[in-house]
Amino acid sequence: MVTTGRSIAFRHIFHPSDFTETSNVSFAHALKLAVSARAHLTILHTGNTRRSSSWSEFPRVRKTLENWKLLPAGSAAEDIAGLGLGVSKVVLPFADPARSIVRYLHRHPHDLIVLSTHQHDGLKRWIHDPVAEPIARESGELTLFVPHNAEGFVSTTDGSVRLRNILIPVDSTPDPQVSVYAATAFAEAFGCRNAVGTLLHVGDEKAFPQCFLPDTTAIQWKQAFSRGPITSEILRTAEETHADLVVMSTHGHDGFLDALRGSNTEIVIRHSHCPVLAVPSYIAREPVLSTFENLATGNLNVDF
Repeated sequence: MVTTGRSIAFRHIFHPSDFTETSNVSFAHALKLAVSARAHLTILHTGNTRRSSSWSEFPRVRKTLENWKLLPAGSAAEDIAGLGLGVSKVVLPFADPARSIVRYLHRHPHDLIVLSTHQHDGLKRWIHDPVAEPIARESGELTLFVPHNAEGFVSTTDGSVRLRNILIPVDSTPDPQVSVYAATAFAEAFGCRNAVGTLLHVGDEKAFPQCFLPDTTAIQWKQAFSRGPITSEILRTAEETHADLVVMSTHGHDGFLDALRGSNTEIVIRHSHCPVLAVPSYIAREPVLSTFENLATGNLNVDF
């Protein structure tokens, strides 16, 4: 299957934080991509806004950029704009984190969501929420899941990127082409050079789906075949290839949390030792709305 190309841009990146060490790893990935893509990063926490420490507990963007040597020590808030980076910090005064976040995303679509898979007592909180699933289906964003027990491919210490091996499971459905485009966009955004992109097909070699492979200096493409249980083979190959990232297409209406209904993507997310990028197969859609529209849904702080 060959589909027409579409430029995937990371203009608005969304990161929900629960102020834990686990969230710091996914925060580093969100911030690094936002800097690399010169994007706007929204960091959201949902909880009791009466706590005086709420703003101070947010991940420190300037301090992190100083540690990464992207800003000088003692930098000012306006220095961040010099990197082409925009940042908003939002607190939502709702008791239910999942419900609050999906409501916010429904009103403020983003190009990419970056979150830890261990937030809010794990993914089960999201799976069984009766409101989260239908809104998530409508949102349709790419989502980068960073396992709670993994370092990921962005160093929290110095911001360096180690994205050398990308595994892309492919089949005739969901559309594998969107995964190829997303992997390419990701690698290019992070400034990769000659990363190995392995297209894995679990099944008959003759049924390997046809994909257009972009000519890019960011990725060298290769194919791999395997037989056996799909998720087991994906996880095994990820270990064998020392994958830094797994990129998987999701069915058209699974949305940004991939429906978490026993799907292959969910199982891989739950057991992967590296980040997983879930790519909705209907990724081509209208341009996202401005992050700054209707921010009255929550408290906003742009002094970081």
